[in-house]
Amino acid sequence: MNNGKTYEALIERSRTRGGGFLLLIDPDRIPEQVYLGLAEQAADCGVDALLVGTSFMLDTNFPLAVKAIKERCDIPVIIFPGSYAQINPYADALLFTSLISGRNPVYLIEEQVKGAPLAKRCGIETIPTGYMLIESGPLTSVQYISGTLPIPRSKPDIACAHALAAQYLGMKLVYLEAGSGAKESVPLEMVRQVSRFIEIPTIVGGGLRTAEDCARTIEAGASFVVVGTGIEQDPQNVYLRELTDATHQKETSSV
Repeated sequence: MNNGKTYEALIERSRTRGGGFLLLIDPDRIPEQVYLGLAEQAADCGVDALLVGTSFMLDTNFPLAVKAIKERCDIPVIIFPGSYAQINPYADALLFTSLISGRNPVYLIEEQVKGAPLAKRCGIETIPTGYMLIESGPLTSVQYISGTLPIPRSKPDIACAHALAAQYLGMKLVYLEAGSGAKESVPLEMVRQVSRFIEIPTIVGGGLRTAEDCARTIEAGASFVVVGTGIEQDPQNVYLRELTDATHQKETSSV
């Protein structure tokens, strides 16, 4: 049911912990035993929620992957869809995204129109999200698939205008995305200016590789950071714990 409980719980968790950490799982990119193991251990490692999404669904029955992940964890599982076809009833919520940084109508509204009735039938909580691609170096998968230009790294004013438009359109989150495996993360100055310019929470993902990266992004004003690439190569979860500890700044400062 679209009752807002997942969204409200996430915002409260970010507020009380000084920042939220979201772990992105792509079932197409890592073996099933790896992502199910991550799901089982995520809460103990300090992860606030799992984002589950993929670009292609080449090798995965995506709904069954989401269902299996949800059965193995006790933190929110949120679908981060690459297309409307990935919407299913097995998660707690859905990032209902619109690629507002681009001008391709397919990702601005067409996918949303196709997905809205499906989300309603599933009874899943939807979280309206303004999704913005930020220049990060070489061409990323999402740029290629969406056929859109990212916002230039040196133009925080353009990012601010887009983020404010998302707020005025009634969206609940703004997601600044450098892209999976990005060479460079979203510039801290852009994060700082956007977070000060709008009144809704900001998510930042892509290119965040170290605890320092996560800490600086939260200090710049992000409410949440998203990390995915590289976590699957951390069998003891030492790296994951370092990232979450750095993100949860109120807890870290109290130690």
